[in-house]
Amino acid sequence: MSGCTNGGRGFGSDNHSGAHPAILQAVAQASAGHAHPYGDDKWTREATEVLRARLGTTSNAECDVAFVFNGTGANCVAYAAVCRGWESVICAESAHVNEDESTAPQHLAGIKLVPVSTSDGKLTPDLVKPHLHSFGFEHHAQPRLISVSNVTELGTVYTPDELIALSRLAHGHNMLLHVDGARIANAAAALSCSLADLSSKAGVDVLSLGGTKNGMVLGEAVVLFGDARVSHLAYVRKRSGQLASKMRFIAAQFSAMYAGDLWLECAQHANRMAALLADHARALGIEFACEPQANEVFALLPAESVPELAERFGFYTWKETPDEAGRILVRWVTSWDTQEEDVEEFAGALGSALGGQQAGDSIS
Repeated sequence: MSGCTNGGRGFGSDNHSGAHPAILQAVAQASAGHAHPYGDDKWTREATEVLRARLGTTSNAECDVAFVFNGTGANCVAYAAVCRGWESVICAESAHVNEDESTAPQHLAGIKLVPVSTSDGKLTPDLVKPHLHSFGFEHHAQPRLISVSNVTELGTVYTPDELIALSRLAHGHNMLLHVDGARIANAAAALSCSLADLSSKAGVDVLSLGGTKNGMVLGEAVVLFGDARVSHLAYVRKRSGQLASKMRFIAAQFSAMYAGDLWLECAQHANRMAALLADHARALGIEFACEPQANEVFALLPAESVPELAERFGFYTWKETPDEAGRILVRWVTSWDTQEEDVEEFAGALGSALGGQQAGDSIS
């Protein structure tokens, strides 16, 4: 995949989209005049309070927030803050921290990742339990954290009840639950629930809160709840190279995104565009690796149809090895700025590539 060449918006990733105008306006407003650096400014204080309220907490005794540059940084800072060098993190084999963050978690946080095979990208208590052993045995990495992605890397979504079950399992073994929430807005939109329902109210201890994939320029937040709070979070962020000098520009984006409903509006739109795309694909007889739930669609396409489509619409091949039917797994992602005409154009090209009916004509 070399990029989108159709002259419009592609389906490679929600990282490919631009920034929402309201976000750019917030950055421009924060740029006026001088301000103290490294978070000692009114924008960072305001954004911290905005997030505490949005996540269902009301004071710094319940929730600590540290703004960072990117998602990998957020996960690494989160791990390093609550884990020690002889401890392990249990995650899905398909998790971003295991597949797409190189060795950053191991290098920056000093932990061992324990990947678990799943059918749909989601951990369950039954899948985790076999890895909860050798506590107190010095020859074995000590399990400390269960880490899940919501939305997962296969486009599936954890419900509040599923998170509660994992948090109870973790807490019963003196462990913590971490959520990689790069797309948590899409998960909340898909479930019609609040961000608090998917974090503090579900027993989540550590959250990597995303914004970049949902219309921000850059920036994520590390959030520690309740007893997971540590006094050294600021030092870990600095040591990890994630302390922004002009932090007001990251913080101002979070206020613009989460003070009102912008986060929800962007996520709902992206999810709707993915559902529309999935409907077109179904009408063409295309099967999915998992039923689409948020803004990612994992589709099985005939191998010969993929190169030209991927070149034109900028999406990724997820698994290059064909299955027994000669199909390969691809990923389509919609964004806050995906338009219906983008979906219709892609659906039409998809129908032509498959030699069938134009998909745009098959959806009422």
